[in-house]
Amino acid sequence: MTSPTRQLFGTDGIRGVAGEFPLTLESTYLIGGALGHNLIRSAPHARVVIGQDTRESSSWIADRALLGLVSSGCEVHSAGVITTPGVAYLARSRNYAAGVVISASHNPWTDNGIKVFSGDGYKLPDSHELAIEKEIFALLQNPERHVPVSVKPVASLPGDASLRHAYVEWLAHSVKTDLSRLRVLVDCANGAATAEAPELFRACGLQATYLSACPDGKNINDNCGALHPETLARAIAENVGQFDLGVTFDGDADRVLFSDANGRVVNGDAVLLIVARDMQSRGVLTGSTIVATTMSNMGLEIALRKAGIRLLRANVGDKYVLEEMLKTDAILGGEQSGHIIFRDGEATTGDGLLTSLRVMEIMARSGKSLADLIGDLKVFPQTIQNIRVREKMPFAQVPEIQRTIEAAERELDGNGRVVVRYSGTEALARVMVEAESEEKMRTLAGNIAGAIKTALGT
Repeated sequence: MTSPTRQLFGTDGIRGVAGEFPLTLESTYLIGGALGHNLIRSAPHARVVIGQDTRESSSWIADRALLGLVSSGCEVHSAGVITTPGVAYLARSRNYAAGVVISASHNPWTDNGIKVFSGDGYKLPDSHELAIEKEIFALLQNPERHVPVSVKPVASLPGDASLRHAYVEWLAHSVKTDLSRLRVLVDCANGAATAEAPELFRACGLQATYLSACPDGKNINDNCGALHPETLARAIAENVGQFDLGVTFDGDADRVLFSDANGRVVNGDAVLLIVARDMQSRGVLTGSTIVATTMSNMGLEIALRKAGIRLLRANVGDKYVLEEMLKTDAILGGEQSGHIIFRDGEATTGDGLLTSLRVMEIMARSGKSLADLIGDLKVFPQTIQNIRVREKMPFAQVPEIQRTIEAAERELDGNGRVVVRYSGTEALARVMVEAESEEKMRTLAGNIAGAIKTALGT
């Protein structure tokens, strides 16, 4: 028997276009109310912390969700603009029943989302999200059950600055290495990192210069940040000799990518290699095992194997990486996109700020450049093609698509990989192909993408 499918929650909470269902004035209020009811049932007078990114819509969505939570009996504290992992940390460390984040992460400014952390700092399990969904739909279908607004509106901004400071202090205190000699160029993506990165890096003694740190509500992720790492890399290359590395976050700073001193992009696979080998050398990598996803390059797997480290693969989404880490007791995991999860401390989700500090500590301790630390990583040519689809029909149920995928796998014969999946947050099919030659990679990816476009394309 298959489990019920969630209609609102994707791989990273509820996400959509701000102002359209499920992110309207009414539905965001009801989402807050449904979550509040869910919390109150198990913890009367539940306390909730809420935070948001810098999108134009984040304030009103946060305010409506906040009202829904308060109207259902919850006590809500706002941290204002704060990174997603900042909310997760506060939920866990301050004994909140839940943490709520208003953000669409790396999506355009017109999108937004609501993600929820349990009081332990972990994202809600699928079953819990499904229960909240049922309550939301029940409220939508029965207007008389809507919770009346009986409280004065409470603005989520500017929020309690002491909450943000507590998170920054925790990160700063985690650093055990002198970082004062490092010169770093930081791209804040005009997002949530602008509220914390300058204070944190100043506390760590870093020589930091900032890009895209002036959010205006519409410029989040706009040709900047981890979605466009080439912007940072180009700035480094144009100023060779001025910086030891570059750091670039996404809109809610739960992920991070890097640039080496020569202006070459360093992705999440390379970060996993750097950190895994460092942990292995210090004897702290539990089980000599890390967790990545189906999208991580074969080159990472080969480099780790040479260091005596096993790579396990999970479904795409840091939520699923974490599930596999908990199942196997791994303390390091992550995604090629820059979500890196550390389980050797208080972190419970991908944290771009924490990851950047860990990488810089390794550089400072070893005396090696970022380029030297990954010099032996041989990356298989890889391409990812996105195809907009009108429906997410299982590929196995579309003969033409399935035949094309199987033909590509036969062609590769073990010397490459094919991963075809749907985005968890958008109406997209993603085709990833790795091969020993770029020509074969592009041909096979094009064949599969063409089959999907013909059968399911918009």
